[in-house]
Amino acid sequence: MQRFMRRVAVIGGARIPFCRSNTFYADLTNLDLMTGALNALIDRYGLKGQHIDEVVGGAVITHSKDFNLTREAVLSTALAPSTPGITMMQACGTSLQAALGSAAKIATGDIDCAIAVGSDTTSDAPIVVSKKLAKRLTQAAQRKTFMDKLKTFKGFAPGELVPQAPANAEPRTGLSMGEHAEMMAREWGITRDAQDRFALESHLKAAEAYRSGYMDDIVTPFAGVFRDNNIRADASIDKLSSLKASFDKSGKGTLTAGNSTPLTDGAAAVLLASEDWAEKHGLPVAAYLTYSQSAANDFVAGDGLLMAPTIAVSRMLDRAGLKLQDFDFYEIHEAFAAQVLATLKAWEDPTYCRQVLGRPEAMGAIDPAKINVHGSSIALGHPFAATGARIVGNMAKLLAGHHGRGLISICTAGGMGVAAILESKDAAEIHQAA
Repeated sequence: MQRFMRRVAVIGGARIPFCRSNTFYADLTNLDLMTGALNALIDRYGLKGQHIDEVVGGAVITHSKDFNLTREAVLSTALAPSTPGITMMQACGTSLQAALGSAAKIATGDIDCAIAVGSDTTSDAPIVVSKKLAKRLTQAAQRKTFMDKLKTFKGFAPGELVPQAPANAEPRTGLSMGEHAEMMAREWGITRDAQDRFALESHLKAAEAYRSGYMDDIVTPFAGVFRDNNIRADASIDKLSSLKASFDKSGKGTLTAGNSTPLTDGAAAVLLASEDWAEKHGLPVAAYLTYSQSAANDFVAGDGLLMAPTIAVSRMLDRAGLKLQDFDFYEIHEAFAAQVLATLKAWEDPTYCRQVLGRPEAMGAIDPAKINVHGSSIALGHPFAATGARIVGNMAKLLAGHHGRGLISICTAGGMGVAAILESKDAAEIHQAA
């Protein structure tokens, strides 16, 4: 039986405020945060008691207690219990990849509606112990008396009993993402001043987004918090330039707490559907998800850890028949200011475009005024798995009632990148006809 592709509508997104690690959400779990974001979406779009064909999402920093996380979150909300919850993970691209997988099912007619969701908390990070200690703890739990439990630890040196702090490093290289970003900054000649100025723009644009009311129908108050608590409306170049390097302390480091994303707790969700489902439920379509691409590079052999989005975007644009400049808005995830600036510089570099992207010439520059127009992760925060849904929801809002298209680019751990194109209704129709 032949099947026809349907357009995938993005109805819109919702999220809870993002908070720096160990602040307002310090006592909350991934389940708490994900449930909060889903409830915000349910309230916004009148989904109480409704069946959704699938809710897909996950978290990056998880405990064993996060078993079946997305399904448990669904069961904690007002959605119909018949709604499946599917848990997946692709580092910082998690909720964007969740949206892309559900979008493909909507396009082929397998489902009519879906929610992509992501949550993360670094406040509730799992504490790791050695295998030797874990074995003794298990044995101790099986003993009946306190003295018998104590005996299971006989012969252990005090140092062997100390839990290991969570590590934020690439398993293949042993380097943190910040250390990898420092290497990218050196390779591409990204200066400290350029990074600080880019970070300042993110903070100022995010502060203005709240001041103007733009965030009012995106961010839902949660647990007594009303807005993201990382935004610095009073940020200045002088303040940013006074910060010490965070990753390379040799005196040559350029990445600081001011031009990097902070460890963040939070969650976000976005609603996708077929046009028929949206019409049936009286929900206006904000935008259409029309193209997507995932890519990876050999960062272990020296490719920049966070450069894979350059590849994903290049391949996606080839399939879409578009140029890098054919967009009204660009949402480029700000893991680090250096990472965004290196990405932009790579697209302008003819040698990189030829050798890495297989293009005969450089992809060219992007108008800076169209990039992250309401701020992004440096200012808003970056709960790893939540960022994709946040960006899709924001891009949909930007395109609602606007003629044009938007490009999304997200870098992830493991040398991967995820990209997508959203288009307004008329732009999607023109593109489809062409």
